[in-house]
Amino acid sequence: MRSRARRFLAPAVLPAAPLAAALLWLLPASPAVAQAAVAQPAPSKPAQSQPAPTLPAPAAPSHGSVPSAPAAAARPRKVTTSPVAVTTNPVAASAGDAAYGAYQQGHYATALRLGLARAEANDPVAMTLVAEIYAQGLGVPQDTARARGWYEKAASLGNADAQFALGVMKLQGNGEAQDEVGASQLFLASAQQGNPAAAYNLGMLYLQGNGVPREAEAAAEWFRRAARKDQPDALYALAILYREGNGVRQDPAEAARLLERAVMVDHTVATVEYAIMVFNGVGVPKDEAKAAQLFRKAALAGNPIAQNRLARILSAGRGMPKDTIAAAAWYLAAKGSGLDDPLLQKMYDEMSPADRAAAENMVADWRGQGPA
Repeated sequence: MRSRARRFLAPAVLPAAPLAAALLWLLPASPAVAQAAVAQPAPSKPAQSQPAPTLPAPAAPSHGSVPSAPAAAARPRKVTTSPVAVTTNPVAASAGDAAYGAYQQGHYATALRLGLARAEANDPVAMTLVAEIYAQGLGVPQDTARARGWYEKAASLGNADAQFALGVMKLQGNGEAQDEVGASQLFLASAQQGNPAAAYNLGMLYLQGNGVPREAEAAAEWFRRAARKDQPDALYALAILYREGNGVRQDPAEAARLLERAVMVDHTVATVEYAIMVFNGVGVPKDEAKAAQLFRKAALAGNPIAQNRLARILSAGRGMPKDTIAAAAWYLAAKGSGLDDPLLQKMYDEMSPADRAAAENMVADWRGQGPA
């Protein structure tokens, strides 16, 4: 039995990908890249634990094929501009675990009753499940104090999930004064037991110098440990360090390899960064068609930077057949998220009324609003 926990850490200021000068006419310098990890509900803080994973879910990465054509019927998923969620890898419940089984089925009152019986018998895994139920208010009123108490008991018995959850509470200042040093110590204890989310969070603390010395080399090492377990944001963060030569030897090929792996576990921002490297031939062979499909994948996931880049590609016919109406539609989608582009706006203004209406109807269809 275990509790499925979701944790987030405030983003580090990782630099955006520079673009080759020869391509600036096609792909303007990108806005600040969406950074690894946000909190829910408030950005820039680690989130409370949640029973269900959001995107991406490392436990069940998607390895589906990228769509092969810019089909207008494909609907982009609406997401906020920068958040990319981080989830922990679920730990398998023990066979025949009735409390965890009830939890998984949404029978939280039963899970709490069965979990409490085992928690009171000094079972740290049951303690963590009980803490999770109280932390989330699942079937009971939310009770942060009780949750913290059970997390503390389980953490003292060496449970890695509880150490991680308690570290997040300390970092977040959830029900107590914020304690970055205490959080870093708990993340360390959890990461040393193999918790990839804790390793990622600890790496972020080292990168930012919060609660620990600011050491890019240490950050890279903890990111590396988490990346070995396919923690999506760790793959992305380590790739950026290799690309910039921050805390590690600069290695565009290794950066590209890590970004490609992050793409495989559905890290949308990494998909955009990898697409830029593929388009420009940095660290990998130049392949405009492959880059176009990567931009499209991220655009369909709702990333406005990718939507803008895809619009540029379609407007120029680079990597995909030229399609001005589709280009205008993707531009409007990105613009709706606040990403304007004077060059694409000029293209849009010069289109015929019928073509503009077709592009607007395409976007309205994506949003489920029907024809404009």
